[in-house]
Amino acid sequence: MSGALWSLVSALLLLATSEGSPYVSEGARPQPPEAAFPPEGAGPPPVGDAVSPPEEVAAAAAEWAARRRSFSGHSRDDNRLPPSEYVLPPELSRLFNARVTVSSGREVRLSDVESLNFTAIQVELDGLLDEQRTGVNRQGRMFPSFLTSATALLDIKQVWREIETSVMSSVSCTACKAGVGLLQHYVSTGRSKGEIVRAAVKLCRSLQFESPRVCEGIIHLFADEVIFVFQRIALSPDEVCGMVVGDVCATPFNPWHEWTVPLPSIPKPYTPTPEPDPEAPTARVLHISDTHFDPYYKEGTDADCGEPLCCRETSGYPKRKRAAAGFWGDYRRCDTPLRTIENMLQQIADVHGPTLDYIIWTGDLPPHDVWNQTRHENINIIRQSHQLLLKYFPQTPIFPALGNHEAAPVNSFPPPEIGGRHSVSWLYDELDKEWRRWLPEQTSATVRRGAFYSVLVKPGFRIVSLNMNYCNNKNWWLLLNATDPAQELSWLIYELQSAELNDEKVHILGHIPPGHTDCLAVWSKNYYRIVDRFSGTIAAQFFGHTHYDEYQLFYDIRQQYQPNNVAYIAPSVTTFFDLNPGYRVYDVDEGHTKMVVDHETWVMDLDKANRFGRPHWYRLYSARKAFGMASLAPHEWDRLVHRMALDERLFQKYYRFYMKASPVRPKCDAECKKRLLCDIVSGRSNARQFTCKRLEKQFEKAQSRAGWMARMGDYLGMTYDFFMYPMHAGWRHLRSWVG
Repeated sequence: MSGALWSLVSALLLLATSEGSPYVSEGARPQPPEAAFPPEGAGPPPVGDAVSPPEEVAAAAAEWAARRRSFSGHSRDDNRLPPSEYVLPPELSRLFNARVTVSSGREVRLSDVESLNFTAIQVELDGLLDEQRTGVNRQGRMFPSFLTSATALLDIKQVWREIETSVMSSVSCTACKAGVGLLQHYVSTGRSKGEIVRAAVKLCRSLQFESPRVCEGIIHLFADEVIFVFQRIALSPDEVCGMVVGDVCATPFNPWHEWTVPLPSIPKPYTPTPEPDPEAPTARVLHISDTHFDPYYKEGTDADCGEPLCCRETSGYPKRKRAAAGFWGDYRRCDTPLRTIENMLQQIADVHGPTLDYIIWTGDLPPHDVWNQTRHENINIIRQSHQLLLKYFPQTPIFPALGNHEAAPVNSFPPPEIGGRHSVSWLYDELDKEWRRWLPEQTSATVRRGAFYSVLVKPGFRIVSLNMNYCNNKNWWLLLNATDPAQELSWLIYELQSAELNDEKVHILGHIPPGHTDCLAVWSKNYYRIVDRFSGTIAAQFFGHTHYDEYQLFYDIRQQYQPNNVAYIAPSVTTFFDLNPGYRVYDVDEGHTKMVVDHETWVMDLDKANRFGRPHWYRLYSARKAFGMASLAPHEWDRLVHRMALDERLFQKYYRFYMKASPVRPKCDAECKKRLLCDIVSGRSNARQFTCKRLEKQFEKAQSRAGWMARMGDYLGMTYDFFMYPMHAGWRHLRSWVG
């Protein structure tokens, strides 16, 4: 949920590379001599530790690009220039080379960041936004050419909003390509890494993208790894942004990042749609996600501080009482104080504790101060969070999954082959030590390798926990090689095939939902195939990350509209932002199906807690009762989606639960409704042109129905006016005559 800062880094630190080197720098090595071309499914060439001279690197990159062309058989690459011959696209060249008059009266190019007067630029931008479309200001003179181009090309505020909400449009795509193009421009003009980082900080501070300390913190925190990655990739702006932004960016075909994990040759067994035995006992399962514990939360501080995270001593104190942070939390950009987490855990222990069989814990423990984090600080948060759960549930089994905020920097999860200072082993080793309290020793190897594991909970039932950061498209390291990092999906297939042969049912845990737009499209496509193949073995899936109370559906690949699996997405504990704290409790069939029989969501009314000084937790809803469902089988969830498409009252009930009954939730209009329902049927990410096709027809049907009813209302109104008005007029005339 740190999209604005990630966007800032993508727009500014994409500039960075080493001293005047070509676009593809060190580490872009050709394959070994015996390899005539990359094997099917292969990623980029291995990254070496030695540094080659620029001319050798350029030659290596050109050779690799040629092999990619011969491998792909696509004419798209035939006209690609080697990096050393790169020419800036005309539209970007016009923007970056536009001449600007600075305070001294001389003209400089827009790309000469160190010489620009950003205060004047900011004033002009802010004062003339309403004339942006025409390019003419109030005095009738034209914008400076760079302002007209820049505002049209880089609507940074809109980009930030889109990345924070994960609702992308062509605006984000254009800004992404401009950022990558700017990188190539700076490389081609020989700017040093130090110059570019200083320029990025100046841009951020002068144009007030963020506060000075956030600008400094985020750029210096990410600079090292962003530079490392972009020195070693051979991707065009279209390819980079197609991966990062997703399907709205018209992703070009790229064999380097198109791969398939092979499925076993054993045919999929026939498995009829299971139905839990109504007489079978059920297990009670608690699901906690996205606690985002903030040890520096302080009531009374500024909750509207203008930074990505507020409600801290460093946020300052507000002049208006309404802007002050509440005692138990705040609906604005604030995370969870310790007392709220402890109050929730005490409530769970008192109300549900004796009946709980085990706990699912799907990650995101640290707060959202991603410009200000260190490895040491995040480890302390992890340890404190584990101690809290042990304090309140000392005898309850807990099955954790890793979130994207546990890394420092956030989202930074290099594959195992990246060693040295960039390695994430510091985190995986810590997790192995902490998780060992609940997990058997045999899980240590995969936890240390990639923070994933498999546990046989009892005969016939297995839990598999995945590290979903290897699908996270905000993980810079995937630009180097997205081909099944850590071989996690290959390992998952092995675990599921073994479970199928042993007649075991499996629950899959993770953090980022595989159908969410934050999940890399090619990873999600492979995962979708795996779920389809083993749909008879996977009884349920559980994720977090979005902070909302929702679910996601998977469908049979051959029978396109036949749902075959459900992913349950838990509400967050954090209020960030506009939300009440919440958690879920599932009833799981203890018979053979291991399906979720029902679930209920519990929330705390934060507004009342702050006003009256005492939290009150209550059951917001029970799924089957609230939605009138016969069961929670996939086909029932699918039926609910299409009922909501036609029934506005039912959808608004779902939306209230989705937002955890927040009193400050925004209204959800027709476009919002379409997006949320499309989210449900999109178990595969960045493929809405396929996953939402049937739902689009439902909306057309609903609109047609609404139009018909409106026309009927107009007809009845006209009929009333035609027949009844003369009668009323005559009666009034008669009464006046009699009177």
